[in-house]
Amino acid sequence: MMLLYSLIDYILMILTWIIIAQAILSWLVAFNVLGNNSDTVRQIYFALDKLTEPVYRPIRRIMPDFGALDLTPMVVLLIVFFVRSTLLPTVFSALMA
Repeated sequence: MMLLYSLIDYILMILTWIIIAQAILSWLVAFNVLGNNSDTVRQIYFALDKLTEPVYRPIRRIMPDFGALDLTPMVVLLIVFFVRSTLLPTVFSALMA
């Protein structure tokens, strides 16, 4: 059971870092710090977007449109932090008892 807990926690930690990397890269591209004409930047941006879009899609349906301001990564990070710190330990401690 601890193996399953560790695996879920590890996957959520990796998801956290992917979301952070995608948000930082999107800011760097938006403010022209990194050029979008570079193949490497474009491929990394595309890969991170493909990894995060399935997670963002349900949240974007619920959240109102703020125009150019996308708060979806922050909302997903808050949900992941809640699951990792509160929900996951509670569920697994109840299953262990």
